[in-house]
Amino acid sequence: MKDAELALAEQVSTVLRHLVLLLRRSAAGQPVTSQQYAVLGSLEPGPRRMTELAEEHAVQLPTMSVQINRLEEAGLVARGADPADARVRTVELTGEGRERLLAVRRARIAAIAEELAELTGDERDTLAAALPVLAKFGRKNR
Repeated sequence: MKDAELALAEQVSTVLRHLVLLLRRSAAGQPVTSQQYAVLGSLEPGPRRMTELAEEHAVQLPTMSVQINRLEEAGLVARGADPADARVRTVELTGEGRERLLAVRRARIAAIAEELAELTGDERDTLAAALPVLAKFGRKNR
């Protein structure tokens, strides 16, 4: 890896860290933690196996089970069975879980919109042009 690539990687890492912190602050005060929000977001398309969730979030299965237990106790997710294999347990959003997910998303979007409002039109255009490149990050492991 070249020095220029390493320097750029360091800059991207720093910027992404600041953006993650902005998103976490925007959800502060919500009854859903950032980690729980991430799990709820993973369930938005539909029911998922616990093993898939653990793998996606790069945690061990027992760690994901603890998160799911907390979300289930809060009424945000429900466990079910995989129609293809009744031995396999799945997890899905409840109506309340979907509402909380949308509330956190709205708060995050509002925080980002405030930041965007402080940029010039050219800066917003530059950011918009960079989004397709940023969207390529991490695609190999999805």
